[in-house]
Amino acid sequence: MNKDIQAYNDSQLLSDAEICNILAAEICQAMPEAENKIWHAHPVWFLDGNPIVGYSKLKGSVRLLFWSGQSFEEKGLQNEGSFKAAEARYTSADQIEKDDLVRWLAKSREIQWDYKNIVKRRGNLERLK
Repeated sequence: MNKDIQAYNDSQLLSDAEICNILAAEICQAMPEAENKIWHAHPVWFLDGNPIVGYSKLKGSVRLLFWSGQSFEEKGLQNEGSFKAAEARYTSADQIEKDDLVRWLAKSREIQWDYKNIVKRRGNLERLK
């Protein structure tokens, strides 16, 4: 994992840092080849330059975000924004259902929308996978 992501996790309150560390470990295990870095002030993992998954500390929770998550058709994810993103929010580490997380991470490999080129396409998303 990128040292900047570890620094981000370490900068959180203890309960939030625990959530962040679990998410980072699971994401890194599921996507060892993914580039991971701080992007727009939050940890994000990329496959072939396309953002796939990340998390961020919000007021009152840690949000796990899948850029193509609306296409996963998963009850545990809530739509986020006007594109294809979906999220789960956690206030404690014991809320993380690892089976769900592993399944969502697998789907994030199989189902991808092209966010990398969204500006070039003037806000239009195309399905990659």
